[in-house]
Amino acid sequence: MIWFRSALYWLGMVVLTPPFAILAILILPLPPLLRYRLITGWTHTLLWWLRITCGVRYVVEGRENIPAGPAMILCKHQSAWETMALQQIFPPMVFVLKRELLKIPFFGWGLWALSPIAIDRGNRTEAQRLLMDQGHDRLAKGFWILIFPEGTRVPAGKRGKYKHGGPRLAMALDIPIVPVALNSGEFWPRNSFCKWPGTITVRIGPVIHPHGTPTQVGEQVESWIEGELATFEGQGPRHPRNL
Repeated sequence: MIWFRSALYWLGMVVLTPPFAILAILILPLPPLLRYRLITGWTHTLLWWLRITCGVRYVVEGRENIPAGPAMILCKHQSAWETMALQQIFPPMVFVLKRELLKIPFFGWGLWALSPIAIDRGNRTEAQRLLMDQGHDRLAKGFWILIFPEGTRVPAGKRGKYKHGGPRLAMALDIPIVPVALNSGEFWPRNSFCKWPGTITVRIGPVIHPHGTPTQVGEQVESWIEGELATFEGQGPRHPRNL
């Protein structure tokens, strides 16, 4: 049954993605924020379909910690789920992502229209310059900035190496950091076809003002995220302790 329900979800994604990708191209002349609100209808629809087909829901704790903005979100990354759900929870945002993702047919077209900060990770000097230039540009256009400090999806119950590029950028742009802990990988594991029913917890922390060095700020973010996650991890069926 899990496999069948997951297959229904993926079928819905296959059907919905091409029309939204074509829409993304057609509305490129529109202002960035308006494009964002139209294209993120895809994520709203897919999260609704995920709930219907796979029984995956979520609860948000700490909404009162969301500042008026602008700000940078530094979030735990366990699943593809948060790349969609965070767009529902927070104000309009842009992702810092690998430039290669924009080359994916249909999916990449939609990403491109969302005004991401796309960087070449193989060229660190150029990546830092783009982060600064495009970071200022996106803030001026009314967007927040989202970075996954571990850089890639990390399985539930594991901890990746937290990078300090996010804190460094937040300090340079003079914006606060909003840390986010979640356990999405316990229901939608990394690289998994199947999704398991249950309720994902998203916990939003108090704003961190980036004072000190990027390393010190990064360690503060990591300590909060991993410390909070330890208080509610293990609730889902795909956490290692429950397998």
